[in-house]
Amino acid sequence: MSTSRPPTLDANAAARWDALLPPQSGAESPWLHEEVARRMEDRLQWMTMKPATWLHWEPLRGGVQAQALLERRYPHSECFVLEAQVERARTASKLIAKPWWNVKHWTGPKRRFEAPPAPVQMLWANMALHMAPDPQALIVQWHSLLASDGFLMFSCLGPDTLGQLRRVYAQQGWPLPSHDFTDMHDWGDMLVGAGFAEPVMDMERITLSYSTPEVLLDELRQLGRNLNIHRFPGLRGRAWKARWLDEVRTGLTPVGGDDRLSLTFEVVYGHAFKPKPRLAVAPQTSISLEEMRTALRQPRSGAA
Repeated sequence: MSTSRPPTLDANAAARWDALLPPQSGAESPWLHEEVARRMEDRLQWMTMKPATWLHWEPLRGGVQAQALLERRYPHSECFVLEAQVERARTASKLIAKPWWNVKHWTGPKRRFEAPPAPVQMLWANMALHMAPDPQALIVQWHSLLASDGFLMFSCLGPDTLGQLRRVYAQQGWPLPSHDFTDMHDWGDMLVGAGFAEPVMDMERITLSYSTPEVLLDELRQLGRNLNIHRFPGLRGRAWKARWLDEVRTGLTPVGGDDRLSLTFEVVYGHAFKPKPRLAVAPQTSISLEEMRTALRQPRSGAA
């Protein structure tokens, strides 16, 4: 891709969403994100590495329930839970951490709510990339947090997301309800460009049903915001909302169905490895001591 972000993504709006604090009470991850995290965790059965250390990237929005699944899979690993803001880290700690006075929890997985002091062997990032102000910069940051031979597990929304809602907006001549989501093949290219190796991408479509357009609207607000740079420039009134509810009720109710509204999300899954560094050949080369140690531990090409 020629740009570091989708052309229709408003980076300023994305940054505002990224900085938004969760509700003070009942701060739970969106249901869809928890379900995607559960499905992504099941994919770990195909990963042969059992990471000694791993990083959970922003679980408040990505899915706090995934923490228990990952700790069950890697009971002897040390985990770092990383949120962008102190207040979010406190909320994540309350939702994830178990009571310290329970003796059963004293021997559980090591868990820290801070940035890791050294690169980790796995970075878990669920449903974050499509809302990032600068996706490529975020991928580069993830690469820097991983140790050599470590791997990244991530998911995000794909371009077929909200297809039914997009059609309603197009029919009414409204600006689209979201920015354009990136195709999984472009994510693979960006991973390679950031220094990752062996990216594996796949996708699935999840169709959810809703009893009313009001319930649908509430869930969409939990999932994110409209970051399309061409979205409505100002606020709309009650009359427009009433029209929106009517059009969505009509446009998202399948013909011959049970009067429930349907909305499809394309979910992209990906994983990639951080390869061991290779020494560049040049008249004069400067490398770190850690890079030298890693290079010396690698087997020589053609060695028996």
